[in-house]
Amino acid sequence: MYAVIETGGKQYKVSPGEVIKIEKIKGECGSSIEFDKVHLFVDEGKVTCGEKVINTKVKGTILSEGKGKKVIVFKFKKRKNYRKKLGHRQYYTSVRVDEIISN
Repeated sequence: MYAVIETGGKQYKVSPGEVIKIEKIKGECGSSIEFDKVHLFVDEGKVTCGEKVINTKVKGTILSEGKGKKVIVFKFKKRKNYRKKLGHRQYYTSVRVDEIISN
């Protein structure tokens, strides 16, 4: 059994018991969270999908929050003496998927 959820502008394939890293969301560690935007649900060969969202919910628990690896952005223009170096670390939230509820 698995589902495809949307959060933070990205889609994730999740199944019960799985731990995923998603874009940072509000909430404290240990609190529960519910994802309503489910695009696809597969259970024992039965596929349920919709153009936008379907009537299925995914419940999970927030485990931790943190920062990802540093991404280096280097801009350069040859023969113009232009160089610019930037770094960025994206915040993330680690979530354990507890159950998938289909109606």
